[in-house]
Amino acid sequence: MNPIMSRLGDRLARYLSRPDPHYRPLATSDPRGVAAVIAPGDVLLVEGNTRFSKAIKYLSQSTWSHAALYIGEALPDGEPGQWLVEADVVEGVVAVPLERYADMHTRICRPIGLGEDDRNKVIGYALSRLGHRYDLKNIVDLVRYLLPQPPVPVRWRRRMLSLGSGDPTRAICSTLIAQAFQSVRYPILPEVSRRPASREDCNDCYDEILHIRHHSLFVPRDFDISPYFEIVKPSLANGFDYRQLHWDDASPEA
Repeated sequence: MNPIMSRLGDRLARYLSRPDPHYRPLATSDPRGVAAVIAPGDVLLVEGNTRFSKAIKYLSQSTWSHAALYIGEALPDGEPGQWLVEADVVEGVVAVPLERYADMHTRICRPIGLGEDDRNKVIGYALSRLGHRYDLKNIVDLVRYLLPQPPVPVRWRRRMLSLGSGDPTRAICSTLIAQAFQSVRYPILPEVSRRPASREDCNDCYDEILHIRHHSLFVPRDFDISPYFEIVKPSLANGFDYRQLHWDDASPEA
């Protein structure tokens, strides 16, 4: 490893990870509501407010720039709280409290039909990666994020996220979570092909065959648009009744 390039990569990663001072968070859900309904195995999507975030949102054409896996109310060492496991280009794979994103725009994505055993395996996969860090000597992987809107055609944008050595990409692009779900063969956005079904009584029947996409090509929005993840909105899950809302009926000034 070239120590000079690693130091340069580390400085560049920290620069890209600084929050945008002009960002104004839009928390569409009460953080207490999020804490009440989120369940182990859920994926929390975050809008993000860093230079990384701007580039990822542009390249993926999405509101979401970050994803974290909710693992429950205690770490393996017994420390209480509500915890997420996430991958960060500076810190590596870490556990962070859910309250870190209390003031951020978030979305809960829940894998439907995931059994308890497989859910524990998904969480165990993420926990087994805690402490993994990323080799930042390949600064070409980071330079692409200096331009929040790189001039590339739409069809190449997702591919741009997987260029280079892949180390900083793995820290940015939901790869950890995609690999965790792929470890139990739970689909996110698989490629689908069709082939004639081997049935003598139906000449027009086809079987759909799912193909696992490479984990480096997943982005946070894939959990949002996946047909296998349910969007959980805390304000609705907690029993929304529009008749209980308190409106200001004062006439607005002309």
